[in-house]
Amino acid sequence: MRRRSLAVLAAVPLFFAAACGTEAPDQAAAGAGGLKVTGDIGKKPAVVFPSGSPATKSSETTVKDGSGAEFKVGDSVVVNYTVFTWDGKTNPAVGSTYDAGSPETIAVSEKLPTVLKDVFVGAKPGGRHLAVVAPDSLSKEQLETAKQNGQDKLTQVFVLDMVGLEPKAPAPVTVEGKAVDPGVKGVTVKNPEPGKAPTLTTKTGEKAPKELVSKVVIKGTGPVVKSGQKLMAHYIGKIWGTDKQFDSSWDRGEPATFPIGVGQVVKGWDDTLVGLPVGTRVLVSIPPALGYGEQGNAQAGIKGTDTIVFLVDIVGAY
Repeated sequence: MRRRSLAVLAAVPLFFAAACGTEAPDQAAAGAGGLKVTGDIGKKPAVVFPSGSPATKSSETTVKDGSGAEFKVGDSVVVNYTVFTWDGKTNPAVGSTYDAGSPETIAVSEKLPTVLKDVFVGAKPGGRHLAVVAPDSLSKEQLETAKQNGQDKLTQVFVLDMVGLEPKAPAPVTVEGKAVDPGVKGVTVKNPEPGKAPTLTTKTGEKAPKELVSKVVIKGTGPVVKSGQKLMAHYIGKIWGTDKQFDSSWDRGEPATFPIGVGQVVKGWDDTLVGLPVGTRVLVSIPPALGYGEQGNAQAGIKGTDTIVFLVDIVGAY
């Protein structure tokens, strides 16, 4: 159901996956490899690079200090970051959470490259930090992973805007209440007692709807889901016509959590789940254009022509 991994580009989360208001423009002193950061905190920054070869040693500096309690190892920190590849030529930006539309949550741990862990530990909400991440900051395991991806000689520059600690997730609710037939010809839903996994059947000779279909089965009474929140959901995903199941949070034993309404999941989810109250069970039929597109999802066995069907229990939002 997700369109991307937790980070914006494959080159960026190589480091992170292992692991605020607007201010006046700030500029970093030439303390991290002679780099300068410009732009408002809370907006995508720019970096001015010195001429010559990229740095081969990692370093970090504080562009602007934040306020409040300092972060520590074990915290989960919400952060906006922009990443550049320092190649000594064009020094391109390779990804930014500002482009993705929402910040990410990073677990502060020993699994981070040393220099990035050093940036997070002691940082405060509202601060902006600059980090040069060279191979000398990687553990043996991280360096091996980088080598496998052709990145073992790569120097990257991170500008990190600290938002704050991740809010504590609420306890998931149990979906219960009067169930109604969703009325989608060719699809059958069976609703067991509260707390049990429902049944979704999509084996049918009926043609799949060409448009996006969303039908509430059980209407919740909780707060309405808002764009930009993290949604907690139990779900079953199947392919229209074959009844092939390609995903189920029920099988994993716990609900999934992901940002909603900001392009982090298939568009059919963003377009249907925002605005529904917590405690809702909803049937969603998604045509290819609003699912995985023409390329499909080979890992899940979804072709570019497949309509995908989800039965979703919204069990929390924060």
